[in-house]
Amino acid sequence: MTETTRRGFVTSTVGALGAGAVLANLGSSAQTSFAAELETTVDDRAFWTLVQAQFRLEPGLLYFNNASLGPSPGLVADATEHYRRTLDAFPSRWMWGGWNDDMESVRRRGAALLGASAEEIALIHNTTEGMNLIAHSLELEPGDEIIAADHEHWSGTIPWEYWQAPKGVRLVRPTLPLVPTEPDEIVDAYRRAITPRTRVISMCHVVNTNGMILPVKEVSALARERGIPVAVDGAQAPGQIDVDLHDLGCDFYAASAHKWLFSPKGVGIFYARQESQPMLRPLIVAHGWEDTSIRRLENYNTRNLPEVLGLGTAFDFQQIMGSQRRSARILELKRRFRGRLEGDPAFKIKTPADDRLSAGIQTVEIIGRDVLEVASELADHHRIDCRPMTSHGLNGLRISLSVFNSEDQIAALTAALREASAG
Repeated sequence: MTETTRRGFVTSTVGALGAGAVLANLGSSAQTSFAAELETTVDDRAFWTLVQAQFRLEPGLLYFNNASLGPSPGLVADATEHYRRTLDAFPSRWMWGGWNDDMESVRRRGAALLGASAEEIALIHNTTEGMNLIAHSLELEPGDEIIAADHEHWSGTIPWEYWQAPKGVRLVRPTLPLVPTEPDEIVDAYRRAITPRTRVISMCHVVNTNGMILPVKEVSALARERGIPVAVDGAQAPGQIDVDLHDLGCDFYAASAHKWLFSPKGVGIFYARQESQPMLRPLIVAHGWEDTSIRRLENYNTRNLPEVLGLGTAFDFQQIMGSQRRSARILELKRRFRGRLEGDPAFKIKTPADDRLSAGIQTVEIIGRDVLEVASELADHHRIDCRPMTSHGLNGLRISLSVFNSEDQIAALTAALREASAG
């Protein structure tokens, strides 16, 4: 989103949403004043200080674990609580149709943020559900092959193993370069894995191990030439990097919104390209199962609607910041972090430096130290929360850098890492 577009966001959104509960929060809550305050803030540091003030992390906690679970800003938490209280005040009204228009508004806002049509977006629970939806739907036969590289999260492999392996379908696990310097190195790994029996490519957009950004667009183009559908685990991408689903060209894309999008916990987004939707069958069926639209994939009957509507506010929060400005901020934090450690023989950064290949997730090894011990020391002595990564020979701390982190926090983090390196 450009700065001009961001400045017009509140006015245009209020005009487009109508008179539902979403508009009530936009028009009368702190959301409008927050957007106006950011709009008039020229200084970049002051802008991000305002953003950081939205997050209610414990005092003294240095949170670098957004890739595991992101915090919701106050605007999102308060809106979700508003919806919860509204529901409890008149349960049957709001659960059974009162929020239908507002749900569709959330769908439209998610589609706009991710470069898709609203008719290609389902509002689900998380990435795991989305990957199961794909894996259980596809009609594969004995001897068919699914490519899922070695850095896939278990949510990207177990559904295939459960739904397809018993039928004699084979999971092919190519090895990706750990620290590539060019996206083509990754594309080549997928190209070499394709055989005449390949029926699906299942891949992450951003891997959770060391934060590599995988070239989904290039792999999707490679697959389309061969008539192979591409399913993407996007858990770590939306909100960390810009995502344009139509430009990526994949068939399916599942994302948890509780990480970089800062949504309420337990809601997610599922994308299915219009032409690919006939391949899919719902995981759960209920009244209305005969619906032919993508909504059939989210028909759970009773569900936690306050969290789904809170997801809409999370989309708004992203738009208010501006996706381009948010992505630039995360890349700037990455450079500051790497700049403090690069050249120091005590550390080895095990994430690609190129902005095409990494963003807010950086994995660093302290030479000669066991990562589990270091993670415990950081938590116990410095109240630093990050994720130790032991797979793929990483022995590294996965540092997640997000918009609620500051330059001062990065300085404190790197000082603690140097203390740990001294043993």
